[in-house]
Amino acid sequence: MAVPTDEIYEKYLHKAISEINDLGDEIARAAGERAATVLGSGHPLADVLLLKYSPQESEFLEGVAFYGRAGQAILKSLQRLQVDPMAVYGTNCLKFAGAEPDERARAWLTRELHIVQPKLVVVMGEHALEFLNTIEFPLSRPVQATEGEIQRFTPTVEALYVPDVDASLDEQSEKTRFWNAFKSLGDWWAALPPY
Repeated sequence: MAVPTDEIYEKYLHKAISEINDLGDEIARAAGERAATVLGSGHPLADVLLLKYSPQESEFLEGVAFYGRAGQAILKSLQRLQVDPMAVYGTNCLKFAGAEPDERARAWLTRELHIVQPKLVVVMGEHALEFLNTIEFPLSRPVQATEGEIQRFTPTVEALYVPDVDASLDEQSEKTRFWNAFKSLGDWWAALPPY
């Protein structure tokens, strides 16, 4: 007897939620009681994974990636590009205050990529790019610092490099630079085949 597609998707979704929760628990234990953790946010089976290097103060206060000014800017940009925000997951390379870009942090990001299984990773800034290029993800190739260009990351995942959103919020020229790179997401999204 064939299992309906919706039922299969629901099983994958429940599995992804469970794995994201387990990862969050592991990160919280590693951070200890004194360090604020910042976990990924968004749909656990998102088409688009947004990747920043490290959390900002507002993210530490809420414990959620892309909370605050950067999150609002991204949300407005997604709406302008007609990209469904419910198809997006955002995370940081470093997950808690005082975290180092070590093997543990790389392993956590690798697990997040395996759980979410995005079709596109939007890499925000040089530090996030360097970090992503150091993880050992199956069949991956290095992503280049070419702003606004869709690149192949793995056989099933593409990448888009854009400037660091947090560093782009104060000066108009930096906002424009970010937007000019980020708007490639809209073209990519529009070309995505329907489910």
